[in-house]
Amino acid sequence: MEGNKIWEAYREYEQAILQTVDNADTEARGKQIQHIRSIFHRQLSVPLADSKSTLLAYKAWGVEQGISIDADSTDLDGISPLVASAYQKALQMYIARAPFEEKISGNNVSDSDRLQSFMNYLKFEQSLGDPVRVQNLYERAVVVFPVASELWLDYTRYLDETVKVAGIIKSVYSRATKSCPWVGQLWVKYLISLERGHASEEEISDVFERSMTCTLSSFHEYLDVFLIRIDGLRRRFLTTLEEDCSQRLALLRETFQRAVEYLSPHLKNTDDLLSLHHYWANLELNIGKDLDAARRVWENLIKTSGSMLAVWKGYIAMEVGQGNIYQARSLYKRCYSRKFGETGSEEICALWVQFERQCGTLQDYDHAVEKVAPRLKELRLFKLQQESKSSVVPMDQTISLSKRKLLEKRKPDSDYTDEQPSAKKKRGADQLMKKGDLNNVSRSKKGVESNRGEGKEVSIAQSSAISGQEVTKHTQPKVKSFEDQCTAFISNLSFKANPEDLKEFFKDVGGVKDIRILKDKFTRVSRGLAYVDFCDDDHLAAAIAKNKQTLLGKRISIARSDPKRGKKVSDGQKSTANTGGEKGDDRHGTRSNGSGDDGMQLKGRNTFAVPRNVRPPGFQMTNKRLVSEEEGGAENPKSNDEFRKMFIK
Repeated sequence: MEGNKIWEAYREYEQAILQTVDNADTEARGKQIQHIRSIFHRQLSVPLADSKSTLLAYKAWGVEQGISIDADSTDLDGISPLVASAYQKALQMYIARAPFEEKISGNNVSDSDRLQSFMNYLKFEQSLGDPVRVQNLYERAVVVFPVASELWLDYTRYLDETVKVAGIIKSVYSRATKSCPWVGQLWVKYLISLERGHASEEEISDVFERSMTCTLSSFHEYLDVFLIRIDGLRRRFLTTLEEDCSQRLALLRETFQRAVEYLSPHLKNTDDLLSLHHYWANLELNIGKDLDAARRVWENLIKTSGSMLAVWKGYIAMEVGQGNIYQARSLYKRCYSRKFGETGSEEICALWVQFERQCGTLQDYDHAVEKVAPRLKELRLFKLQQESKSSVVPMDQTISLSKRKLLEKRKPDSDYTDEQPSAKKKRGADQLMKKGDLNNVSRSKKGVESNRGEGKEVSIAQSSAISGQEVTKHTQPKVKSFEDQCTAFISNLSFKANPEDLKEFFKDVGGVKDIRILKDKFTRVSRGLAYVDFCDDDHLAAAIAKNKQTLLGKRISIARSDPKRGKKVSDGQKSTANTGGEKGDDRHGTRSNGSGDDGMQLKGRNTFAVPRNVRPPGFQMTNKRLVSEEEGGAENPKSNDEFRKMFIK
């Protein structure tokens, strides 16, 4: 859009040189005039904004040089056909690109829209097949968006596929990794381009070390960088002289060891870590010719990811491939009794029997079947138990839909409605006690229990009129006891953890039914606490065994969930605790006077309760007891009326 300014400055410079040439030197002046004319022709053949003003300037300059031409007209009369054709072509190119230029240079355009406009413009230029114009447009885009990773990735991809000039590609990759050092894919492509351009080992090693000092977006990207570096070392090993093989092999092992030490804590029990060790073990066999070193690679992987069936299968496959039947059999003996996820345990048992059928003697086959049979029986029994547990229908599901709606309608809406029915029940019960109808009450309760025992549908509210009083009984769903629950409580959990992370963490344990992460009800941010339900006690015990292990950089605590922990003590327990000469208050207002015999329970919502450390007027503390000053040792007030009369006086 502003390229014509550069051409104008160029022409003014050459015009100034022409003024310095002596008029007598016709040859020098002719060369300079021809040079200025060529600059005009080149400018008119380039699609620039305001090209018509350039055409007028060219005609005016021609008149100065004695050419008969209409300087005020924008038509092409008097201009050579070649120049006119180039001008027309450039004008058409400008008209086709003008809408794109307007979109990328708009003042009221957001950054995201402008970046998308650049990408659309680039696709248009790439469709025309001019690499110079495409590269220039990429350079214009990265000036406006220097930290747009998708733009750098697209730019380097175009250079790798189209330009293929080592010097240009290296320069662009160097700037890309400096602008977006967190993008692992840029480092991967940078290392490949250096190797493709036959860069030195020192230069490649320097780029690799720079990538390791950057903070990449994920550990999987670190793995990709390590693998690209290892691939390059392996390819260079094949073309290395024999005297340098030991040095190259040592460097290859060192790179593998760095990758394992760095990635193992973060990629534990994953296929990515398995593929890295599998690659290492194969290179130890094929390049290093060292079977013991390959075995050490697998043994180290078993220490961290031994709960993965694929790890054992890969180790066994290596031993079988090397013809080591005895070592393969010993591995089957080590792993057949382990717990693997889903059907992994049954699979390893079947593989052992198949291995002995194909490679072992009849005695070995019988021994394998003898070892596997109890294990398979145990697994089948466990599976049946899980199926039976899952088939049990909860008690609340037996209640009909209509009665559920009735229950929802009778839910209390306030504290007042919550306490009113209980007060009525107490008064009704007192009247029944006075009238001696306890037998009727007990018979009604037995009738309810008998209906439950016969499997009849329990109603939401059963009413029995006893001595003119109506007693309402609500059925309660049976609550599972603490021993029946198989739930793990997890604390010190990372705030970034999600259910998928916990599921992956307990993958080796198995049996996970549900995962609940506790969140703040206002910010919806994790509180670092979670509950994990397991299908049985065996899986729960295995999960608790992973206590104090690291998840997402934090050592989590795992314990069995106890729903009784933190609840208030029942009335009977508090009453028992308050007897024996000690003074205490329960949540219902019961107060012990010290002897344990004269305690008075204050009832009702408006109970006039005396604070624990406040002495009412007219009383004094004697031997930790509240005694009236007038009576000199009388008992504490036992009712609200006494307190009221005392203050009314």
